[in-house]
Amino acid sequence: MLKKILLVILAILVVIQFFRPKKNQSDNRSQNITGLYPIPPDVGRILTNSCADCHSNKTVYPWYAEIEPVGWWLNNHIVSGKRHFNLDSFTGLRIAFQKKKMEDCIEQLKDDDMPLESYTLIHRYARLSETDKEKLTDWFQGIINEIKSKYPADSLVLPKRRR
Repeated sequence: MLKKILLVILAILVVIQFFRPKKNQSDNRSQNITGLYPIPPDVGRILTNSCADCHSNKTVYPWYAEIEPVGWWLNNHIVSGKRHFNLDSFTGLRIAFQKKKMEDCIEQLKDDDMPLESYTLIHRYARLSETDKEKLTDWFQGIINEIKSKYPADSLVLPKRRR
């Protein structure tokens, strides 16, 4: 009986290898954050190492992403990450949302919510030091300050959500 169960599990694992999520490999950077806000080299390095795989249109996939269901799990993280903050579609957002995203990023860093522990467990180079967090926070705050200086206060208010 145990042998039959193991064969069924093996068959399922083989079959699911043929059902893969679409890769996050777009070169569309037309609305990249760098179009409006320059990134200092040290901040760019941090963003590349710790953020870009889940928060951009171009993920660098590890070898184990080719094994399902791991690929589905990673894809779920990428889709969720891009929905919350995407470096490559940032300038396409309304200015109030840009400001809000920067505030959210600061909050995520302050609460140690990003990068995800499940990501840094495997990608040790993606862990953020306190210095890295300070650099990112200062850069995000600089963007907020620039937005506030360029736009009237009423344009920075998010619309009320309908119920």
